[in-house]
Amino acid sequence: VQLQASGGGWVQAGGSLRLSCEASGRTFNRFAMAWFRHTPGKHREFVGSIGRDGGATTYADSVKGRFTISRDNAVNTMYLQMNSLKPEDTAVYYCAATSSPFTNPPVTERWYGFWGQGTLVTVSS
Repeated sequence: VQLQASGGGWVQAGGSLRLSCEASGRTFNRFAMAWFRHTPGKHREFVGSIGRDGGATTYADSVKGRFTISRDNAVNTMYLQMNSLKPEDTAVYYCAATSSPFTNPPVTERWYGFWGQGTLVTVSS
């Protein structure tokens, strides 16, 4: 499956952005999905994941209550709604997919075999 992330940009602290990840090439609903982010000098960090049918969402503690993951299998797209953004949310955000049959999608990147190209989110203070 090919993944295309979009929606990044610049926003002031406290603002909102919505990222999208459009999939093509294979049946989207066969894949659990996740968002990761990367800041220079740090390891890529898990943000959240969502099961094949839109259930079983999991979030990193750092974004819980502010970010919401959803998906629309009819249009092969996953979303990340980011509210109450903080400067420490500044990163390149990547979407990822796994075809492995997890009940709860994993939080570690090694389980994800398909990655989008990343979209930059910059939050200014």
